[in-house]
Formats: sequence, structure tokens, C-alpha cells
Amino acid sequence: MTLTWGNASAIDRERGLVAIKPSGVGYAVMSVDDIVVLSLDGEVLAGSGRPSTDTPTHLALYHAFPEIGGVVHTHSTWATGWAQAEREIPLLGTTHADLSPHAIPLTRRLTEDEVESGYEAATGAAIAEAVAATGPVELSCALVRQHGPFCWGSTVEKAVEAAITLEEVARLASIAVNLDPRAKVLDPALQKKHYARKHGPSAYYGQPS
Repeated sequence: MTLTWGNASAIDRERGLVAIKPSGVGYAVMSVDDIVVLSLDGEVLAGSGRPSTDTPTHLALYHAFPEIGGVVHTHSTWATGWAQAEREIPLLGTTHADLSPHAIPLTRRLTEDEVESGYEAATGAAIAEAVAATGPVELSCALVRQHGPFCWGSTVEKAVEAAITLEEVARLASIAVNLDPRAKVLDPALQKKHYARKHGPSAYYGQPS
């Protein structure tokens, strides 16, 4: 992470608690005592510092997606470049399909009212809208227009893995589009095959549990 950019959170669904990075605290000096614990309504229950400024976005995603257990937001170079160019990331290769069988969507533009009032919560709502058609399981990330990526997973560790993978997918897509602006979308059969090899009941990548 660069400086204090980005944030991560995890949720305990049974207890209704969310743990999130404190705002503006450097990663090199952060300790477990700095983590802020909140209710799903945003009430601070533990931690002496202020929670991340993106907390309302995280909470909106937890409300919208009951399946997820962790959220990660970064300003990683390649994925953020696509967000700033206001372009979704097309599904061009099998590395992308290993992450998701869908293009990585770009959120809609927020209205001036949304930016001025409830900006972070509106960002979360826009992400939920962008993912609504596919759901948060097959699509574990989205690009916030002119901002950067948000990723999620069943655990915060899975959300971090999605963020790392998305950054490489974004880099590879950038290279492919630079080499050939007309680069073709991956064959549908390969999209399904590569995703199914790693995800779901028919997955056979890796070793048995």
C-alpha cells in the first residue's frame, strides 16, 4: 500500500460486528489495538481512533451482499488506471476467467447530490447496483468510476486475494489492449471452464481439503 491509501474490513455476521482499518494510520505502525469495531449501523463499539472514511461504503456492501465476509479497497496502479479511464475491464484471457467469468464492471457516475450528501454510502450503493446482475460470488470486485477498485470475499483474506488478482488482471488487460486495441473477448467456453476449475462444486484446481 502507498502511504495510508486503501482500507480493509471484516464482518462477524453472528455478532453483527465489523472491524475496519482506522483512518489515516500508516500500515507500518498499525497494530491490532488500532482496529476500529463498529455495529452494522456504524456505531463505534471499540477502538479509540476514527474508522476509515470509506466505512459507509463497506457497511453498504455488507448490507447488500449477505454472502461476503470481508471488503478491501485499494488504489492499486493498474486497476485504478482503468477506473480513471472510466472503462470496465474486458474479459480477455484465462487469468481473468480464473477470477471471474464476467467483465469487471464500472460503477455509474454519482449525482452531485450523492457526492455532497452521503458520498461514501452512495458509492457502496453504486457498487451494489453494478454487481446486481451477476451477484457478489461470481463477481468479487468492481471499479468505482474515477476512483479505484473495491473487492470482497467470503473472508477478508479472500478479499485481499481478489484485490491482488484483480491488479494483475488489470495489468494484463492494459498490455493486451495496448498491443491490439481490438483484442477479442475470451471464448465463452473458456470463460466458463476456467472459472469452474477454481470455483463451485465442480472445482478441481489445487489439492483436496
